Amino acid sequence: MGRHEGHDRQDRHLPYLMPLTPRVGSEQAKRRDHDMSENNEVAATAVPAESPKNWLNRTVAGAGITSALGDFCYETTTVILPGFLAVLGVPAAMLGIIEGIADAVAAFTKMVSGYIADRLGHRKLLVLLGYGLTPVGQVLIALAAGWPLLLLGRIVSWFGKGLRGPLRDAIVIQAVSPATRGRAFGFHRAADTIGAVLGPLLGVALLGWAKALPWLGATGPFRLALWASVIPGVLAVLAFLTLVRDPERSSNPALRFFSSLRTLPRRFRRYLGAVGIFGIGDFSHSLLILAATTLLTPRLGTIEAAQVAGLLYVWRNVVQVAVSYPVGVAADRTGHLPVLVAGYVLGALTAALMALAFWWHIDSVPLLAGIFLVAGLYVAVQEALESTVTAEMVQPDTLAISYGALGTVNGTTKFVSSAIVGTVWTAATPMLGFALAAVLMIAGTIALARLERRA
Repeated sequence: MGRHEGHDRQDRHLPYLMPLTPRVGSEQAKRRDHDMSENNEVAATAVPAESPKNWLNRTVAGAGITSALGDFCYETTTVILPGFLAVLGVPAAMLGIIEGIADAVAAFTKMVSGYIADRLGHRKLLVLLGYGLTPVGQVLIALAAGWPLLLLGRIVSWFGKGLRGPLRDAIVIQAVSPATRGRAFGFHRAADTIGAVLGPLLGVALLGWAKALPWLGATGPFRLALWASVIPGVLAVLAFLTLVRDPERSSNPALRFFSSLRTLPRRFRRYLGAVGIFGIGDFSHSLLILAATTLLTPRLGTIEAAQVAGLLYVWRNVVQVAVSYPVGVAADRTGHLPVLVAGYVLGALTAALMALAFWWHIDSVPLLAGIFLVAGLYVAVQEALESTVTAEMVQPDTLAISYGALGTVNGTTKFVSSAIVGTVWTAATPMLGFALAAVLMIAGTIALARLERRA
């Protein structure tokens, strides 16, 4: 398509975030505490105290429109890329390698982009560059005649995705009051997911229409759909350029990458630990599509089962669109961290239900739709609130790099989790793969709940 975020022993899961400096003396500690107190005052006044009805401003709306167009662009590729690879004669295993490398590039780019933005202060320019790289990657994929150019195009697109994500989130979070962050991010994620719904639907429809046209080769319809996806990518750049205003902030040229990571709050590092444990079980939902296809194939046949599974994924995205804003409003009223814990519970439930579906050989479309419904609910909570919880734990001058750290943890663990579930699926059974994912997600949920109790 983001989507969408500990206790004492969690620090060891992220050793690169651990403090490396020796214990300071009491006077230094006092000065540090005084500085932290001042920073907290800055954090409290960084955004004007607006009333809840003023949260939907030009920047929030512009970021939502931009994200919808951006998702429309690259989700079109996601849904037709497997077929394009098939007609090019590229082995199926290469798809996993391409997607894995692209995910890794996006994950680590998020960390670096946050640091660069906090150091130089040019957030909007970097976000524009990130959105501009997505259609460039689409063009490379449309021109591809084999896997090398496909890989390059996917890397370019995902590098842009990693570059823009944390910086765009930092701009949105500073454009609203702390009391309305949940609904602002809920609106943004809902708009983002609208693109993720329309992109695959219209991509498949365009592919079906183009097949009736005369072509010199089987790749013609796929290339047409890929070229068409460039249009919303370009519109996303123009929307962000004209609609979004980056709140005034100065650069921090003295910021150092590793020292800034070491000085992130201890509670935030524990939070990243909990997110990381949950993330190791939080597999890519392409595996949910594959699971539904596998379960439905004996009754419907491969082609129809694949079509129904694709529609179930669209249903998951529709659920996410419908509940993202209400989730944000509820979190603003009851607390962001407790609602995020509830979302993590739903994530573990999704994996457990899919494991049971394989145990009982479920081939009922309504029952599978129920599993995808739960998946849409937890993704809505996760993507709307992980960023808002982050903003509550860190200072404004390290907000972008903190979002980068969150994105890196999510991206890295997403890659690991999908590899684990896929490997266990192949080596043993899909039921065992999803059961293992559920256990890991439960462990992450418990870690996050313990962090909430210590708040």
